[in-house]
Amino acid sequence: MSNNEISTTIYGEIEKDLPLVTNSLKELSDDIGFEFLEKMIEQSLSGSGKMMRPALALLAGKLGNYDLEKLIPLAASVELLHTASLVHDDVIDRADARRGNETSNILFGNAAAVMLGDYMFAYAAEFITRTDNIHVVKKFAATLMMMVQGELKQDVTVFEYSEDVQRYLDRITGKTASLFATAAEGGALVCNVSETEASALYSYGINLGIAFQIVDDVLDFSGDPELMGKPIGSDLKSGTLTLPSILYMQQKPDDNPIKKAFEGQRKNSNLNKAISDILDGAYIKESMATAQKFGAEARNCLDTIDNKETVDTLNQLIDYVLDRKI
Repeated sequence: MSNNEISTTIYGEIEKDLPLVTNSLKELSDDIGFEFLEKMIEQSLSGSGKMMRPALALLAGKLGNYDLEKLIPLAASVELLHTASLVHDDVIDRADARRGNETSNILFGNAAAVMLGDYMFAYAAEFITRTDNIHVVKKFAATLMMMVQGELKQDVTVFEYSEDVQRYLDRITGKTASLFATAAEGGALVCNVSETEASALYSYGINLGIAFQIVDDVLDFSGDPELMGKPIGSDLKSGTLTLPSILYMQQKPDDNPIKKAFEGQRKNSNLNKAISDILDGAYIKESMATAQKFGAEARNCLDTIDNKETVDTLNQLIDYVLDRKI
């Protein structure tokens, strides 16, 4: 089965309900009365991919009272928060493409893209209030703060070669994994799932999200540039150390081309040398082993959940995350 085929069947029992989330997101551009904003929103949402985070919320709801009136706005909020963060990331990173498509900042300018992200954050907050669950609203606010902290940690360490594995894991926990966890736990909370299972789903989301980001960072080196929509080693070239490059620096501390490049010495040639070394060495394999470890931890979190169909789907989602090529 190809990667694309997996992506259309991975969500099992809740797949039929995901279009309801997509329809809710269309509210953003309906009847705004401001054509330019409508165009920006439509463009930014057109890149929505596999809807993994909304799917987590719906799957979690299957363990309790599956209430779509609460789950759909929660799932839409999570996806919108994710999309808004990408819009802001692209402005910060001065990115000109994402998955092969021009970014909002390229199409509309940095100032407009920042305001677009702000508008989407605000709408995501409005969506979350429709759950009528104060605990979920608090979780949403805490997650947004964690995501901002994660992004700030990345930005303040750009071209900083002292990054270590633990700091990297802390950063991606905030920037990426926290939203996976909130989606899963939030779906449980709005559907009155037991406290034990809600906690297990939160831990599942954290571990799945970390695995997801590690694989994403591996693909930045080893993925197909045409599928990824960006050149090999884009993160490193922009000054961001991810797990493969951190392992490379730790295992080759002397005369390291990344350190030289970050210090301004023959930047392009040294970074190209580092990328070549990383691909030729065991760093990709070691990084994937770490992703597999977090995938196994996510799997262990499901041991306390007594719903075979949903657990099977959540396990299949782990497999997909670890095997994906884009």
